[in-house]
Amino acid sequence: MAAVVASPVLLVAGAPLRSRYLRRIHRDGAPALVDKEHGYVSVHYLVVTSTIVDRLCRPSQVLAARVGRG
Repeated sequence: MAAVVASPVLLVAGAPLRSRYLRRIHRDGAPALVDKEHGYVSVHYLVVTSTIVDRLCRPSQVLAARVGRG
């Protein structure tokens, strides 16, 4: 349901939003996405590995790459 609600935003501005989000969760000092010792899986792991989010962001990623080249 959340993907359906967020899909227009992701189709238009998905590439910049996703790249900022990935930089934030992979920065130095950020908690691990998966902590096997404590049996912890972050909600960020589900967002990063989601194929739905990846496919919804793809059109804006392609557009950003074309604009960057030209």
